[in-house]
Amino acid sequence: MERIVIIGAGQAGAQAVATLRAEGWDGSLALVGDEPFAPYQRPPLSKAYLSGAMERERLFLKAREFYREARCELLLGHPATAIDRIAKRVHLKDKGELPYDKLLLATGTRVRRCLIPGSELPGIFYLRGIADVDAMRPHFATGARLAVVGGGYIGLEVAAVARKLGLEVTVFEAMDRVMARAVSHPVSDFFARIHQAGGVRLHLKMPVQAFEGKGRLEALRAGGERHEFDLTLIGIGVEPNVELAKDAGLPCDDGIVVDDHCRCAGDLSVFAAGDCTQHTTRDGRSVRLECVQNAIDQAKHAAFAMLGKPISYREVPWFWSDQYDLKLQIAGLAWPGDRLVMRGDPDSRKFAVFHLRNGVIGAVEAVNAAPEYLMGRKLISDGTVVSPERLADTSVPMKNIA
Repeated sequence: MERIVIIGAGQAGAQAVATLRAEGWDGSLALVGDEPFAPYQRPPLSKAYLSGAMERERLFLKAREFYREARCELLLGHPATAIDRIAKRVHLKDKGELPYDKLLLATGTRVRRCLIPGSELPGIFYLRGIADVDAMRPHFATGARLAVVGGGYIGLEVAAVARKLGLEVTVFEAMDRVMARAVSHPVSDFFARIHQAGGVRLHLKMPVQAFEGKGRLEALRAGGERHEFDLTLIGIGVEPNVELAKDAGLPCDDGIVVDDHCRCAGDLSVFAAGDCTQHTTRDGRSVRLECVQNAIDQAKHAAFAMLGKPISYREVPWFWSDQYDLKLQIAGLAWPGDRLVMRGDPDSRKFAVFHLRNGVIGAVEAVNAAPEYLMGRKLISDGTVVSPERLADTSVPMKNIA
């Protein structure tokens, strides 16, 4: 019986299992994961789960019964340590070898570590998995002083939750604006104002130089000064888990390089999907995307390709972030030099920024503006030419923009 092995028990891994069985594949199936948990949602970790609004059981993507009914062997808490592509075997920690006929790498990412003096002190946290939140949440007491290192999605989402819970929050960001790698200047400036109005202290262009404490975090040094805190969250990005692929001789470049069928170059039996991959987008750029949509869609495409029914991957990427009562939704990918068109007024807490490229929308950033996001996503997919003036005119309904 043919066997498919999936390394990575996350969003992409769970989706691949579901798609393979839904498409009628009847062979042997195994899902390998580093953590002791079945695949679960990560986006709620920095929001609803951290705040206590979501129970752990609601995080899981599928009930255990799903994997039993799908006849999928779960090998959780047994990380893959090596891939032998000649013998077609995966080596597992404390679990021997696992043969495969086809292999899907859905290894995801890991947090980027802060390598400055004092960074190993207790009281310094990262946020990537359930265990990270469980370790940090007991320290989220009213009046506690929290330093957030990094003003990206994770850092600002945690800052918003912490303020709601009554903590004193200060964000240290090395760049000149928050979410600089993810959003445009108008959206970045808007969220900076929102956080400051909510009581968050923002220190921009101020990298942290060291952490201090006798046995536990007591302070950090930044901007030439000593700042006292009770705990710190470090959110300075993630790195793709490519070591297994690289050691196995598969091409990697800030991610495992895949074609538009999610197949790894040079090996027809190995595929990859999700945050760990580097692929070419519909507009010809080579990117690595960190988003749920990409993990789900690439897993589907990888499954179809493994079953001999390849479909070219040309999906429009989309992302989101929840901060306070604000939902930021993004579709598409911005380019330097895009023409920005504002629709709506940021002061109303409901607006969108469109990125135009040769008259066509390349990306949209929508804040509490679902119609702009949904129609913008469709217009990106269709490649429709739009008028900037009409796009900015809120008297014209979004459904009539084209």
